[in-house]
Amino acid sequence: MSSSKGDKLKVVICWHMHQPEYRDLRKNEYQLPWTYLHVIKDYVDMVDHLETIPGARAVVNFTPTLLEQIEDYKQQLKAFLRHNTPLRCPLLASLTSEKLPSSPPLRLQIINDCLRANRERLIDRFPAYKKLADMSAWFVNNPDTVFYLEEQYLFDMLTWHHLAWLGETVKRNDRRIKRLIMKESDYTLNDRYLLLEVIGELLNTLVARYRRLAQSGQIELSVTPYAHPIIPLLLDLTSAREAMPDVPLPEETVYPGGKERVHWHIQQGLDIFKNHFGYKPVGCWPSEGGVSDATLDILSEYDFKWVATGGSVLNNSLSKANIIDEVYNNIGIHRAYTVKSEQQKKSKDEAINIFFRDDGLSDLIGFTYSKWHADDAVGNLIEHLETIHDYRDDQSGRVVSIILDGENAWEYYPENGYYFLTTLYKRLVEHPDIELTTFAECVEPKSKTTELPSLVAGSWVYGSFSTWIGDRAKNRGWDMLTEAKKCFDKVVARGELDSGQLARAEQQLAVCEGSDWFWWFGDYNPADSVSSFESLYRLNLSILYQYLGVLPPSYLTQVFTQGSGSPATGGTMRPGQE
Repeated sequence: MSSSKGDKLKVVICWHMHQPEYRDLRKNEYQLPWTYLHVIKDYVDMVDHLETIPGARAVVNFTPTLLEQIEDYKQQLKAFLRHNTPLRCPLLASLTSEKLPSSPPLRLQIINDCLRANRERLIDRFPAYKKLADMSAWFVNNPDTVFYLEEQYLFDMLTWHHLAWLGETVKRNDRRIKRLIMKESDYTLNDRYLLLEVIGELLNTLVARYRRLAQSGQIELSVTPYAHPIIPLLLDLTSAREAMPDVPLPEETVYPGGKERVHWHIQQGLDIFKNHFGYKPVGCWPSEGGVSDATLDILSEYDFKWVATGGSVLNNSLSKANIIDEVYNNIGIHRAYTVKSEQQKKSKDEAINIFFRDDGLSDLIGFTYSKWHADDAVGNLIEHLETIHDYRDDQSGRVVSIILDGENAWEYYPENGYYFLTTLYKRLVEHPDIELTTFAECVEPKSKTTELPSLVAGSWVYGSFSTWIGDRAKNRGWDMLTEAKKCFDKVVARGELDSGQLARAEQQLAVCEGSDWFWWFGDYNPADSVSSFESLYRLNLSILYQYLGVLPPSYLTQVFTQGSGSPATGGTMRPGQE
């Protein structure tokens, strides 16, 4: 028997789509290819599932730096296909080259780039790609032999790399791609141009597809501050000690002008969101779910109706107030909370609604279900939701928040999560006791929310900022950023930059303030990823100094952190709980 709408358990699935700035903004050249690869694989599949199952609902969060890069790739490919304008992404440029470099280091770079894919799910799935990858071991171990390689081997590697990275919905539905997969080898320049045309079409239509779903009310779109900075740390580096009292901090414990930078990131993010989608969003996923009392105060100034963060932040906040048992016995995590600032207490302004991620359910999708059969995985998730539903007769105000990356989990699933996501949406839509919805539709008036005395500053990862500060290398990264910001402030104060130069410097500073660099610093991360992000961070800081007309410090030529770990999912995701 079907429940009435008021008796249903509300479930919000929030997919966070994020890529940091991968361009060298001086040359507008890409240093890493992850933005367009995730577009053609993950962001395309995610929107296709929603389009195919109209009853499915979700919140989709796009970071502004991702939106900018999608638009840039879109324009790049248009210019190349129409006017043969050179591509500014080395991997894409290699795909469409008539002749590849003969230099062994450059050829090895192409081989290594084409091996940067999940071995089990993306490479070994296709016998022709697997054969090429198996052959590559000899060339990697004997680099001098690469000179003698036939170009066709490299062209086939490049083609298969891009075919494998295409979304499952594209592989199943596009006849051109089916034909290229069936061909298996000896890909011609015409074949590779055809592949690039498909990639261009996917980039060209992606944002419009999400926009249409938002306009129809099927999804809600939300925003993140411009370059994905950890707002609480920009406001106060010592806020890290609220969840980790003994954590070592950088030498400088105050980021100069942090509050002004936070406002810059938020306003810039809103402007870019409006340029792409035509309106102002009501919700904000703060970068990495990073929140604090001061963060909520600032976000409230922009009239956001809701924010979301990790469940461990609620646990820490309830423990600090010594009410965790009382709240969990009577209310629990599955509802909207508020924290009222002193100003809001004096006025009649509505406090911003805070939704807390169900870390257990979210992490099952992120780390566990990829190893299960899709039917079993979805069945297990629904059993958990049914248990939550049955725990209380009154479902009023209850909402389960499932929040995770919209891109990084799927390469560990068979067929890019095709069966899991299809089954998940269908069964949730058909379930008599579950209602898929959005955060905007779950925003409660203050009379129905539970008020917290305060928030313990933290993120969706462990409820702390341990992923971005406290480690020796992470702290060193903060010290280098702080020194660059002091230089920025001095140059700006002297009035040495015209408006165009100032705008470039501000954007470059914002890129340096992004969270992703600090995420990857530390020995526990994989060596290749640490090397890529560490070198790009130093490059970005050097570019900032150059924009300021100042010689970059010599330490920016020196590697300051290396990785040797092998964390789950290659370190691209972290669980919400330790």
